[in-house]
Amino acid sequence: MEAATAQEAALGPTLKVKGATPADADRPQTSPQRGAGSPLPQLLPPIAEHPKIWLPRALRQTYIRKVGDTVNLLIPFQGKPKPQAIWTRDGSALDTSRVSVRNGERDSILFIREAQRADSGRCQLAVQLGGLEASATIDILVIERLGPPQSIRLVDVWASSATLEWTPPQDMGNAALLGYTVQKADTKSGLWFTVLERCRRASCTVPNLIVGNSYAFRVFAENQCRLSENTPVTADLAHIQKAATVYKTKGFAQRDFSEAPKFTQPLADCTAVIGYDTQLFCCVRAFPKPKIIWLKNKTDIQGNPKYKALTHLGIRKPGPFDGGIYTCKAVNPLGEASVDCRVDVKAPN
Repeated sequence: MEAATAQEAALGPTLKVKGATPADADRPQTSPQRGAGSPLPQLLPPIAEHPKIWLPRALRQTYIRKVGDTVNLLIPFQGKPKPQAIWTRDGSALDTSRVSVRNGERDSILFIREAQRADSGRCQLAVQLGGLEASATIDILVIERLGPPQSIRLVDVWASSATLEWTPPQDMGNAALLGYTVQKADTKSGLWFTVLERCRRASCTVPNLIVGNSYAFRVFAENQCRLSENTPVTADLAHIQKAATVYKTKGFAQRDFSEAPKFTQPLADCTAVIGYDTQLFCCVRAFPKPKIIWLKNKTDIQGNPKYKALTHLGIRKPGPFDGGIYTCKAVNPLGEASVDCRVDVKAPN
């Protein structure tokens, strides 16, 4: 059997004629002579239908399976009388201990119960009839999870970021590397969170770490069989320190609130009714707090039970002799001030 060229494999099934002319396909075939004394030549049935392979569209590109999956390739063909179907891989015969082949009238099946990476390669199906041959090539790729990244280490920590480096996996799982997934976990919760996916480089910077926490990191490699397993964790923790903050206060002059007494609301003249309590109000501002002295007709009435001297002056049930000039005097170390009012007492109507 002649192996197909790279151009023929790309074009799909091909037809070859082995040492025959087109006219040979239409005339009866005879068996080869066996020498002297052999019987008369026997006529072979004519070729009613040239051999041809109908390669399914899904098999015209690389046929990818995972380790442990079943490989079941059914390839239809034509040819009459029944052609001979022959399978090879990379130009050599198939390992019948692992691969089963069943040839029918109109198709051929290649079956592998549990695929292994060693089953990857270029398989070729050749359909032969007389001096004619058709062939088709199927590329099989068996993949599995790749190994974990190696030598992951913490390179630097600054502010709220950490830089990591690692080396690619030793075993790529017979498939292309899609990238790396980086995860972090703080020592308080111990929960892992993904911070970066499909990273193409073997290094990265993890930002936005919380000040005051310590972090561990791990890195997964990814191919068509998803993430790697048993990935290592960084031996060192990333401690995010609180930056030392120095507060500088601006100097300011202490304000002096000292003030001599000053009345902001003076006493108001009023008329009291005999037997009804009366109150006198005024407002004073001063610092330090002033001493308040109440006077009636210039006589101190602080200890007189007739009067209740607080921040205001209360006259209990005034009588005819409670009328007069009332004075409020405020005194502190910075000075004094006073205000007067006149109180008249009249009989009820």
